[in-house]
Amino acid sequence: MSAAINNIEIQKAKTSKISSIDFDNLSFGKVFSDHMLLCVYKDGMWQLPKVVPYQPITLDPSSKIFHYGQSVFEGLKAYKDTDENIWLFRPEDNFRRLNISSKRLSIPELPEDYFMAGLKTLLQVDRDWIPKSEGSSLYIRPFVFASGNGFHASPADEYMFIIATAPSGSYFSGKLKVLIEQTYSRSANGGVGFAKAGGNYAGQFYPTQLAVEKGYQQVIWTDDTTHEYIEEAGAMNIFVRINDTLITAPISDRILDGITRRSILEIAKTENIPVEVRKISVKEVVEASKNGTLKEMFGAGTAAVISPIAAFGHEDKDYDLPTLENSYGALLKKRITDIQTNKSEDPFGWRVKV
Repeated sequence: MSAAINNIEIQKAKTSKISSIDFDNLSFGKVFSDHMLLCVYKDGMWQLPKVVPYQPITLDPSSKIFHYGQSVFEGLKAYKDTDENIWLFRPEDNFRRLNISSKRLSIPELPEDYFMAGLKTLLQVDRDWIPKSEGSSLYIRPFVFASGNGFHASPADEYMFIIATAPSGSYFSGKLKVLIEQTYSRSANGGVGFAKAGGNYAGQFYPTQLAVEKGYQQVIWTDDTTHEYIEEAGAMNIFVRINDTLITAPISDRILDGITRRSILEIAKTENIPVEVRKISVKEVVEASKNGTLKEMFGAGTAAVISPIAAFGHEDKDYDLPTLENSYGALLKKRITDIQTNKSEDPFGWRVKV
């Protein structure tokens, strides 16, 4: 799906908040830039997007987002190099996945140019909001939700597409202690686990809070039927290293097709790291920990890129992972972030200049 846009209307904010922001002490997703992209679906079509000042949204209490949860989102980042160039990392993949998620929730798919040209225009308007310090970036949140009204249980007739941005520091600090979930499920066969639907994350919060109360930071999700196979780590894809082989679960209608996950798999091949995409049983991971062959576990996602796991809990017992000087996780994170920030060559064609 595509539609060409020659120019996008820009409504500039009267005053900027940027002088009040401490860019040396940014938390993740707490401070928001001056502008946002707004696009409305009505009368059976997406209207032209425009850049407007970041502002609250007014919705009727009967808006269907509140009642039936038609909402999907994406996450990506913009970076500045030392020459003040702005870069994106695989944004076309985010666009495609947003439409895959939308289709599953009966939300009208967006034209590609509305997303890509709209995003680039927004970044040019708010280019001063992109931080340059190590580990920082401009986090970008595209999302679509049902704004049409009515209590009838059916898809809405109006929607809003918004891109909001937030200058942010590192998402996670330190290593994670995680709990392998044996009761609750993140998603099910035939469900919406592969989509970035807001409700998927809402459903994770309660089991995660139970894990936090036990001293863990995150949950490792297992399959919905037997809880015998690990699938994801919190809101991230998961990788396990046994001996020298890196293993990750295959994507399915339960598991998100992570862009960072795909990037890791491609980079691992160029680094001659043995990779297996297959089901990984909880039993296999526990046994590998016991016999010393479990070398690494880490989560992979846009916000953190790679989050090392220091220990996991299973059936009231904790298992520590070794500390490695030359870990796959550290190597792969550096390869990805160097491409993202234009510090290295990009043999894959992932980096997009704005």
